[in-house]
Amino acid sequence: MNRRTVLLALLACAVSVHADQPFFFIQLADPQFGFAAENKDFALETANFEKAIAAANRLRPAFVIVCGDLVNKPGDPAQVAEYLRIASQLDRSIKLYNVAGNHDIGNEPTAASIAAYKEKFGPDYYSFRVGGMAAFVLNSQVIYFGRPVEELQEQRRWLESELARAKKAGARHLVVFQHHPLFIADPAEKDAYFNIPLAARREYLDLFKEYGVSHVFTGHHHRNGLAKDGPVEVVVNGPVGKALGPDPSGLRIVIVGDSGLEHRYYGLDQIPDRIDLRK
Repeated sequence: MNRRTVLLALLACAVSVHADQPFFFIQLADPQFGFAAENKDFALETANFEKAIAAANRLRPAFVIVCGDLVNKPGDPAQVAEYLRIASQLDRSIKLYNVAGNHDIGNEPTAASIAAYKEKFGPDYYSFRVGGMAAFVLNSQVIYFGRPVEELQEQRRWLESELARAKKAGARHLVVFQHHPLFIADPAEKDAYFNIPLAARREYLDLFKEYGVSHVFTGHHHRNGLAKDGPVEVVVNGPVGKALGPDPSGLRIVIVGDSGLEHRYYGLDQIPDRIDLRK
């Protein structure tokens, strides 16, 4: 059994939460080691990511997911090593899920850059289950860029098959994680660097509505934002690395209950001491 097969098998395993039991997870985005100092160092990113991992170890979420741009310079050995070093400090009983961003596989991704990402961080798209929630992790850079075509088409076929399977199995909550926001404020907004191009955006929004996806958790914008297209809520998470908006660097705590998902963003110096799932 090769390394990729082992990683896929581990990711496919559901976290041990009963379908009727509420739980919470932590979403991070854009640690982007090297961004703040333009690749000269990553002191800010180290301090912030260590603080976020320490908070996760204290709060004990069902899992932690990092929505892309793990590093600033694709494949940079020092940036990759520092991300993995700190990620390894997460308690082994808490699963960590990585999401590919444009700074991880390049703004113009290739089969080779995607393969290099997989070697360091695991699969670029996959699904997992936690209690009554089915989660689908996408490589949004191939959607944004439209290539490599083979990888894009393979992911698209896989996604529809997985969504159908989860719906048939009776999953209560279908949730997508990716790096790029589908849109920032309006589902019909013009194409820009921070959103998915309109044609692809419409295709995926229609697909998500068809299968009952309720939330798409993203990063990339280095700012917080919430927007909706009918029943689909797009959550744009602020960065754990360098912030570009008014909110501080931080993380999002998402509570999954029988009636749906509730979430709130916290600055790294504002994280609560405990999470009450009874509310």
